[in-house]
Parts: sequence; C-alpha cells; structure tokens
Amino acid sequence: MSFANVAETPFFLKMEADPAPSLADISGIDFALMERIAAGDHEAFRQLVERHQQAVIGTVAKMLGNASESEDIAQQVFLRIWRNAKRYRPDAKFTTYLYTITRNLVFNETRRKSRKKEISSDEREENTSQLIEANPDRQPDAELLQAELQEAVDAAIASLPEVQRMAVVLRRYEQLSYEEIATVLNLSVSAVKSLLFRARTSLREALSGYLAE
Repeated sequence: MSFANVAETPFFLKMEADPAPSLADISGIDFALMERIAAGDHEAFRQLVERHQQAVIGTVAKMLGNASESEDIAQQVFLRIWRNAKRYRPDAKFTTYLYTITRNLVFNETRRKSRKKEISSDEREENTSQLIEANPDRQPDAELLQAELQEAVDAAIASLPEVQRMAVVLRRYEQLSYEEIATVLNLSVSAVKSLLFRARTSLREALSGYLAE
C-alpha cells in the first residue's frame, strides 16, 4: 500500500532540508529567566518550565518510546536546571543547554533499560502489518492512512541507534540546526550530517513499503 497521497514528500526523505526558521530568537528571555532562577526565583523557574516542558516531554517520549516515563524524565531535566542555575553561562542558545541535559538523562535511561524492551522489532513489524492487512477490502481515508504511516514512522525511528535517533528527533521535531545538534551530541557538524544521512537511509529502507513506486 502506498501512502504517497497522504503526504507529498515524507519527512524522513527530507532529513537534510533546513528547518523552518523561527519567528524570532527568544533565547534572551530564557537567559533573563535563568538569571532570576540563579537568584532563587521560583516564579521565573515556573515560567521557564512552562515555556519548554512540552518540547522536553515530547523529545523524551520519542526517544524512549514510552510516554508514561517522559514526564518523570522531564522533571529530572528541570530539577537539574534549577540546581545548576548558578553555574549556567549563556554561551549558546538556552535550548542547546536544555537538550544537552535531556540527552544525558535519556541516554542514561536507555542504557539502564537496554535489556528490557517493551516490544521487539519483529512485534512492531507484525503489529504494523496487522494494521494494514486486517481488512484488505476496505478503503481507508486519508486520516487513517496518516495515522498508520505515523505509527510505522515511530517504530522505524525507535529502531535506530540512540545517537541517530536523537539527531533525528532534534532535527525533524525540534528543528534544531546542525550546529546546535552537534553541540548537544558533542560531535562535529559533518558527523551530525553523516548521522542524519545514515538515519534517512535506514528509514527509507524500513518504510519502503509505504512509498510510491
């Protein structure tokens, strides 16, 4: 079954495309909040959490594949920000600092649970096939096709090595630049581009059944 009519160009085939530019650089607001947090301002901390918690929760959920754990990990991220606020220096965008902390906690968690996967790759493929083949005579509408494609994309991303997976999540969902991703992952920009190229190749292969011939 082809999903070519659902989305003109699947996102995983545009991994090297520049993300849409933000309307404005809002790092200055975060820097000001961090100064207040360093002075023990709880209201500033609350505002910072409200500004970024959904992005952090979403990133953690995509990395771990378990939404129920994402809020706990996100809480740990912000607790680290609170505890280390006095040592924070605005040498880069605040989001770079934020996602570096997120990366550390997520990688620690994935390593801790490396032998405890909720669902195997084979089971993921089987479940995806069941979604598509349960009723071969039906004509699913565009919304259902999109939902099935998204589930397949999520499973394919979850099967990537963790560093590739983090690069994909930060690039495609959080729209970080190559330079920001390089800082978060402690890699060179060329290494990040290579990671994303390999990830795109793997995703293309994993999702070949959803692409138009």
